[in-house]
Amino acid sequence: MKKLIVTLIVLAVIGGGTAAYYMRKGGPEPTVSTMALSRGDVAETVQATGTLGAVKTVNVGTQVSGVVQALYADFNHIVKKGQVIARLDPSLIQTAIEQREASVTRAEADLDRLRVSLADADRKLEQAKKMWDKQLIPKDQLDTAELNVKTMQSQIKSSEAGLVQAKADLNSQKVNLDHTVITAPIDGIVIQRSVDEGQTVQSSMNAPTLYIIAEDLTKMQVLANIDEAEVGRMRQGQAVTFRVDAYPTDTFYGTVSQVRLQPTTVQNVVTYSTVIDVPNPDLKLKPGMTASVNIEIARRNNVLRAPAAALRFRPTNDMFAALKQEVPPEMNRGPGRAAQGGQGGQGQGAQGGQGAQGTRGGFNGASGSTAAPQATDAQSGGGRGAAPQGQRRPAAAAGSERQGGGDTQGSRPSGDRAAGGSAGSPQGGGRGGFENLTPEEREARRKQMEQRLANMSPEERQRWDARMREGGGRGGRNGSRDGSQDGGSARQGDGQARSERGNRGDQPSTARPSTAGATTIDALFAPLRPAEGRGRLWVFANKQLRSVNVRTGVTDGTWTEILEGGDASELQPGTEVVTNVVTGLEQQARPGQQGPANSPLMPQRGNPRGGGPGGGGRGR
Repeated sequence: MKKLIVTLIVLAVIGGGTAAYYMRKGGPEPTVSTMALSRGDVAETVQATGTLGAVKTVNVGTQVSGVVQALYADFNHIVKKGQVIARLDPSLIQTAIEQREASVTRAEADLDRLRVSLADADRKLEQAKKMWDKQLIPKDQLDTAELNVKTMQSQIKSSEAGLVQAKADLNSQKVNLDHTVITAPIDGIVIQRSVDEGQTVQSSMNAPTLYIIAEDLTKMQVLANIDEAEVGRMRQGQAVTFRVDAYPTDTFYGTVSQVRLQPTTVQNVVTYSTVIDVPNPDLKLKPGMTASVNIEIARRNNVLRAPAAALRFRPTNDMFAALKQEVPPEMNRGPGRAAQGGQGGQGQGAQGGQGAQGTRGGFNGASGSTAAPQATDAQSGGGRGAAPQGQRRPAAAAGSERQGGGDTQGSRPSGDRAAGGSAGSPQGGGRGGFENLTPEEREARRKQMEQRLANMSPEERQRWDARMREGGGRGGRNGSRDGSQDGGSARQGDGQARSERGNRGDQPSTARPSTAGATTIDALFAPLRPAEGRGRLWVFANKQLRSVNVRTGVTDGTWTEILEGGDASELQPGTEVVTNVVTGLEQQARPGQQGPANSPLMPQRGNPRGGGPGGGGRGR
């Protein structure tokens, strides 16, 4: 009995140890998915839909009413300027012309009659004057004769005006008769015919449209509807590719020529019409076709590119544990490390205290850096006095050090800003010290500023005036403000340098675009600068994950341009980079679970972690 019990105990111990060993060591191996770097083209595009149309179309109408007597052009007919394409029934207008001719004849006859009457009135007036001279008639008869002459003269003027009006009515009807013949206003192709023979058209309010003629279908345009979130990246001259359903295998090309400032709102979505010029030498494209447009914002050809999924991949602690690898030190850096950065301010300056150095170090730590600034207040030109080591200076002292220039030296390179003197002195200080100066100190700084401006060369003065007039970006404004307060030439040079960085795009610029020589608003915007960023790739070598920091460029969502990063041998076409890691725990079905372990419809227990955001690839 004892032997049996001992045997059972030994078997239980061996079985438990074996189970623990296999549970610990014998689980599924993690699966690492990778993709290879390659060389190729990367294009950042904006997708939209648009409608094809002719560059210039003319609606051909009629200015007179009538019945369509004949049509000499139909759909797709090629017409020339001045060619007769339609004719209206002229009978009504011809009748009106005959009536106007009769009115003219009657007006001329009335005018002749009045002229004869005027001649008779003049003769009677002469007789009355002679008889009045001999005192043979009374005065009133002479007056009556003069009145009759003046009356006939006024009637003749009225009759002449009536004759002019009758002739004008006649000419108007003759013009209407000419308008019954419809001619093509331009050379082009008939793309629409709106009437048939025998149809009556009325032009009382609006001119009815008979034809629509496109001037030249070998040159067309696409009106693409660009979302308001993307319209800021539209520029003249951007290359465009598009396809139409009629030719699904053909790719057509165009160029952005205009971004119209006419918003359209449909279901709370604001879009802007972007005009794209399209050559159509084969006349394949037809007006009204729907185009699926890809507008190229930036393009790089034959560059080293990495899968975007590899740049999105972020390994977790579970992955490193599954790979039996320690977590790399760079994975411990990131937001929330302000305490480590804050330790950089524990030192004490030779002339000034630690002051705001600890606070500045904390800011650097919060931005993801664990290396604290090594500069102290002694390097930046003194402070308010020594503070106990490891303690922060009160807010008032920190503010004084900022005024004296001690704050900025710890967070920036030593050459980025020049500082000197103690807080509040005319030779030192930052932006905050100018407001706290005494009137005498302000006057001293003003005189120093005037003296420095007087000693500038013409080129330096021109650059100074340009920065003051146009702003010169955020850096330029800071440089101008610092230079006007501290009286030191080093700050002026720093402001100029930061202004140049702002103009290059490192910092946002508020300078307005120049309007000199511009005829359209599209010409005011400069070409876009390709966006650059930083990322991290992971290489799987010797069953270990190793990170490579890279600088990225243009991306199309699938591939991303790699500008630089790692050693020359690390990143080459064909280098495998990690896109996902599956630790193996997801592959095991759990006791009592129905269906597949990764079913999104079934409740999951625990927190088995796979890879971070990434994509597929080749598993290992």
